[in-house]
Amino acid sequence: MKAPARTGTFHLSGSAQGPALVLSQALSFWGGIDVETGDIIDHSHPDLGGNIAGKILVMPSGRGSSSSSSVLAEAIRRGTAPAGIILARPDPILAVGAIVAEFLYEISMPLVVCGMSGIVSGDRIAIGLGEDAQAMVSKL
Repeated sequence: MKAPARTGTFHLSGSAQGPALVLSQALSFWGGIDVETGDIIDHSHPDLGGNIAGKILVMPSGRGSSSSSSVLAEAIRRGTAPAGIILARPDPILAVGAIVAEFLYEISMPLVVCGMSGIVSGDRIAIGLGEDAQAMVSKL
């Protein structure tokens, strides 16, 4: 039986679909990903070698530096960013990166804050707009 959709809060609205990549630890985009490939390059991160490109990235939060916003915006421009990001806690730095990319490049990548329980890497996830402009996150 398919799990019911969960609601969340958009920090940047939009829709996206893709396989989930669930990270147990926060990831910094600055020094944490290769912007040319989307590979996780942070040698201290347990998901070193994974790839975020085209995935629905699910993680507890971002992890500083303020430069992460510019790295995320550049990854969005290059097509190596996640299709969407789901966070358990708000992260204004990642929100700024997604907003800047939408403004400068007219490329939208939804950023949602909602519960992560029950989502595992490989699940097909859809992010969409629900009632009252809430984010809807569902397994396909």
